[in-house]
Formats: sequence, C-alpha cells, structure tokens
Amino acid sequence: MKKIILFLLISCNVIYSQDLEFLKERAEIICKEKENSKFCKVFSFYKNSEFDSCYVHINESLLKVSTIEERDILNYIQGVSAVRKKLLKKALNSISLVSESGDFKALKELNLGSIHLRLKDYDKALAHYKNWENLNVKTTDKFAKKVYHNIGIVYIHKKSYSKAKEYFEKELSLIKEKDTLSLIRAKMDLANVYYNQYLDSDAIPLFEEAYSLAKSYPNLEFKQLTSQNMAVVEKNRKNYQKSVEYYMEYGRWKDSIWNRDKIWELTEKDKQLAVAQKQQEIVVQEEQLKRQAVVQKSLVIGASGLLVFLGLLGYFYRELRSKNKFITQQKEELNVANKTKDYLFSVVSHDLRSPINTIKRQHEKLKRQLKNKEYDAVSETTNNAIALTESTSHLLNNVLHWSLEQNNQLSFKAEEYPLKPLVEQAVYNFEEIAEAKNIVLTTMLEATILVKADKESLKIVLRNLLDNALKYTGENGTIAIKTYNDSEEFSTIEIKDTGFGISEEKLAKIKGLEDLSIDKINRSEGVGLGMLLCQTLIKKNNGKLLIDSKLEVGTTIRILLPNASA
Repeated sequence: MKKIILFLLISCNVIYSQDLEFLKERAEIICKEKENSKFCKVFSFYKNSEFDSCYVHINESLLKVSTIEERDILNYIQGVSAVRKKLLKKALNSISLVSESGDFKALKELNLGSIHLRLKDYDKALAHYKNWENLNVKTTDKFAKKVYHNIGIVYIHKKSYSKAKEYFEKELSLIKEKDTLSLIRAKMDLANVYYNQYLDSDAIPLFEEAYSLAKSYPNLEFKQLTSQNMAVVEKNRKNYQKSVEYYMEYGRWKDSIWNRDKIWELTEKDKQLAVAQKQQEIVVQEEQLKRQAVVQKSLVIGASGLLVFLGLLGYFYRELRSKNKFITQQKEELNVANKTKDYLFSVVSHDLRSPINTIKRQHEKLKRQLKNKEYDAVSETTNNAIALTESTSHLLNNVLHWSLEQNNQLSFKAEEYPLKPLVEQAVYNFEEIAEAKNIVLTTMLEATILVKADKESLKIVLRNLLDNALKYTGENGTIAIKTYNDSEEFSTIEIKDTGFGISEEKLAKIKGLEDLSIDKINRSEGVGLGMLLCQTLIKKNNGKLLIDSKLEVGTTIRILLPNASA
C-alpha cells in the first residue's frame, strides 16, 4: 500500500476580504445616524482587522442594536472574529444567528461551510457550499478559486475523487500564470486526487511540476513540502537513491526553517548568559578587592609599631604587589570582556534596528499592496523582505559566533582533511542566490590538497566571504573559486569576483583588522564584525587572509591554510 500524501490547506479567511466592501457600505449608512455608537466602534475594529478588540466589545454592542440589519452585521463580525481566534463552536453559533435576507444568505452559507470543514463535519460543509453555489453569487476569480479549493478538499475527505478533481480543475482554471503560490497548491491538490486513485502516471507529473515551481519561489514551507512529496513518490516507485536525495533536500529546507525561527532565540539566550557571567565575575572581583584592601590596611598598621618584623613585612609587601598585579590583570581582562559585551549589545540594538524597521515597513507595504490588489508589486516586495531577513540572519550568525569565540565556547579542533569537499559544500549553499542575481559561480578545486585546520570555523569564514562576494557583485557578474598549493607550507583558497571593489582607504582599514582588538573597532568607519570574525578565525587556524581590490574591477581574497604535512 502506498503512503498517500495530502496537503489540504483550508481557505477559511478568504471570506473577510470578500465581505468587507459589502459590510462597509451598509455600516457607513448606519454610522451616519449613530456617529459615536458602539456599533461604529466595533465595525472600525473589524475594518482594521483588530479581531481581538471586535470580540471584546461586540456583546455590549449587541445589547444596544435597534434593527435586524445591525444585529446581522454584528453577529457576522462576531462569527468571523471567533474564526480568527480559533473558537469554531462560538463562530458556528454566531453565524447561525445571521438572517437569510438578501446578500447575507450567501455570506452565511459560505462561512458555515468553511467552519464545518474546519470541524471535519464534511457532509454539513458540503451542504452549505452547495447552497452557496445554487445562489449564483457574483464573486471575483481570486475569491471563487479559494472556495472551489475548499469544496475539493471536502470531496477528497469523502473519497469522491471525480468531484474533487472537478473542483480543483475549476480552481486551476482561475489561477493566473504569475500566481505561483496558488499554482503550486492547485497542482498538488490534483496530484493527490490522482494519487489516491493510484493513477500514478497522472499524479507524478503534477508533483514534479509543483516541485519545480516551488524551487523558483521564495517560500521555504512549500520547498520543504514539495521535496518531501517527491521523496515519498520516488520511494513508492522504488527509486531509493532519488528518494534519499529528495529527503536530504527536505531536511535542508526543514533546517532552514528551524534556523530562521530559532536564531534570534539562541542569540537572546547567549546574550543573557554572557551578561550573567560577566556580572558574576564583577561581584567576585569586587569581593577580592575588598579583601586585599583589608590586608593592605592591616600591614600598614603593623609596620608602624613592629619594625623588628621588617623582613616579614617586606615579604607581605611583595606578596601584596603580586596579588595587586594579578587583580589589575583581571580587571583589564574584565574591561575587555565588558567592551566586547557592549559592542555586541550595540550591534544587536543599533545595527539590527534599521533592518528590522525596514522589514516591518516591507510587511506594511506588502499588506497595503495586497489590500489595494497591486499583485504585480507583491513579488518584488516579498523578495526584498526575504533578502533583508537573510541579511539580518547573517548578522545574527556573526554575533552568535563572535560571542561564542570571545567566551571560548566555540568548539575548535584542528584536523587533517581534504579541502575540496569543504569548499564544495560552502559554494553549494550559495548557488541559488547566485542564480537569482544572474551571477556566474565557477569552481576549480584540486582534489589532492590536504590541510590542517578546524573545519567548522573555516565554514564560518567561507560563508562570510562568499556572502560578501555575492552582495557586492552586480547582475551578470562572475565569482571564481579555486584552490591550489601555494607552497610546501600553505595551500590557498582564492575567491575572485568582478564586483564593485573596495576603496584603498577602506581596504587599509580591513587589512588592519589582523591586529585589531574589539575595543578599538569604530563601526562608523565601515569596519564590521564579519571581517573581524574572519581575521580572528583564520589567525586561530594558523593561516593568513590576504585581500586585493580595485574599484569597479573587483576583489580577490586568498585564504592561506597550513598543509597537513607542514
């Protein structure tokens, strides 16, 4: 028996956008007569999608209504708000109280169908959807395709596959070519209909189309889902090698989703841990200083009356100086640690503020575009938001790695291993980004090179440098990565791009990072944490980082690593 794959996304929230204009016209007429009434306040919350506020104030408003139309509108708003809060039984009760006069009947049937579908009462859901169809209500294509999608889901659960196919095909016929997300979902819906009937020859091409579309669409959840579908399909076809490859891809997308959601949480925990550790060290050092002050005072008092013990006092004096020297050294180390902490806090509070605010504005812009139905601009806005999120994630990774390195918590173990697989893995993670920017990414890697270094810290360096190369190389540019034996002592990884290049002044500052400590960084001069992290980790690997660049020509970066035999 095959493992059946079902991705059934219920489009219950489509009703809100469809009903808003219908309710707005009626509500504004009522509010002209009752300018500051509770009714108008509730509708204002509903219009602004403030569903929690709707739910809190609506019962009080229902006690003061004077017409059936007002009561219908408030019951309807209460039902939709309850759906948004996942209170489905309450939603069912509220929508059932709406009268069946005029246009309210169509909205009532559609809402009841969607709520019963969420409650898995498929017979009742289908009955309400059929009532809605029989009303022949005029709707937009965008709205109708989502309703057809829900009806198709009902028929799948009732195992009426021919009817499910009919409605999924209706949905597909209304989807525009640019609506990639809807195309992916519709093709998977149809594929599942065929797959449940063991019509593999019809189902598998649709799974493959959905997978191909998802690869070019910036939605991690759909990338994960379609690759998982293909893994199961290939497993059922006994193509185990292909199945494993798809499962590995599924795992990578799953990790990407997890990393996206968890990186901030990890950074916050590390920050709290660092603060707690430094505060504890401060308490210990202050206590030591108090103790030493008591000892010093006792020695001074004893010296005034016990000259015969001058030799003994001299001994205590030498001991005291030694301890004071130790305390001074500890204090200096603590100052450096505090400056590191302050720098990391500055990065999190200052450097993150701008991209987070920009991401917020992008989402507000996206919300506005969706509300105004500016669908052609949505894709660009979404891609900009994703790029900002990836850039912010990269900054958080650097903060995390620097924090761990400064606290000696970053695992470091130099071993002998071949260089080619490591570089290939790092390059692979950036191939899709390069392709999206029309950048040609080439490699020329020698298979015989063995180096002695810490693998994980070298991955961090390569990710930073490749990310910078892609960021500062324009469209139709090239990035070439190659490895070669530089000498008997070192092997080299070379990353050469045709990007914007670096000015001589900024290049001098970057090269100065080799001997620069955290307390001397001035971020306003364009020297950031990423390059400092690279210099630190390469130095820790007993290697060298060399940079040559020319404006408008490009940049060449060479990483020299000790050979395994060196």
